[in-house]
Amino acid sequence: QLQLEESGGGLVQAGDSLRLSCAASGGTFSSYTMGWFRQAPGKEREFVSAITWGGSTTYYADSVKGRFTISRDNAKNTVYLQMNSLRPEDTAVYYCARNSRAYYFRNYPFENQYAYWGQGTQVTVSS
Repeated sequence: QLQLEESGGGLVQAGDSLRLSCAASGGTFSSYTMGWFRQAPGKEREFVSAITWGGSTTYYADSVKGRFTISRDNAKNTVYLQMNSLRPEDTAVYYCARNSRAYYFRNYPFENQYAYWGQGTQVTVSS
């Protein structure tokens, strides 16, 4: 059973940076698109970013494009989210997830297409 564990969240000020990590264990990682999603208080969970299995292609929500960078290290079974120029509206619980289909990417923005989820890490950005 694959397990995902996020880390790196915290309380920062607007304009600061954070790097989130998501470590996978107990299952296959390198064959799957990985995604980051977030859920703000009172809102539905939303897509943030995704990266294909080899790391060659990345996708971003418009709200984070140019500020966030997703990457992965398959040797370490870890996916990262570098978040720069953070804004108060980025405040949310951030989740990483593994896609349900190996070597597939077209379903990347849809959370119901991800089979495994981490427990989330809180990011709070103060103004």
